[in-house]
Amino acid sequence: MNHLKIKKMEKKTTSLKTRLPGIVFLLAVFTLIVTFGLPSCNNAKTEDPKEVANESNDAKFDNKKENDAEFLVAAAEINLEEIQLGQLAQKTSTMTEVKELGKMMEDGHTQAMSDLQALSAKKQITIPSTLTEAGHEANKKLMDKTGKDFDKAYCDMMVDGHKDAIDKFQKASTDATDPDIRKWATSMLPALQTHLDQSITCQKKFEKM
Repeated sequence: MNHLKIKKMEKKTTSLKTRLPGIVFLLAVFTLIVTFGLPSCNNAKTEDPKEVANESNDAKFDNKKENDAEFLVAAAEINLEEIQLGQLAQKTSTMTEVKELGKMMEDGHTQAMSDLQALSAKKQITIPSTLTEAGHEANKKLMDKTGKDFDKAYCDMMVDGHKDAIDKFQKASTDATDPDIRKWATSMLPALQTHLDQSITCQKKFEKM
């Protein structure tokens, strides 16, 4: 009986030795996957909402309607950025004028975004619903500043941003293929001009300091 037990134990030991290299190999592969595979997933870059929207519209529309869609995407990007920066100005600014400018931007562009969402849904055009990469960069640029440096940077950003926005909306008011989009672009111009005028007034205060 003892002799048989010894033989059985020897067979098990031999079997284990035979399988051991395979087990070690599988463990090594698993370690490599855990070590190198997971970080690559965690570090995957999130696609810009603006690019996602444009790609979706490019797949749906011809060239003429693509231009209309690109304008609505750009308008959404502007609204989302101005809402975010307006909120930041109200929290961070040390000046009443800048806080009031931020409040005007938040309120005006929130309403504009609501109207834009309704228009884009009607036209089946995809627009960003979250802050784009450009918006995040602008927000980070301002968050790195404090005091008067923040106030001046915000006013400067509002002047430059609204000059660019007015150019885009003026072009769409005459060049957009869809009459409803032309009409909406035209209707937005007075408010954008008011925003620009207030931003310039704010900017000039710092030129005198």
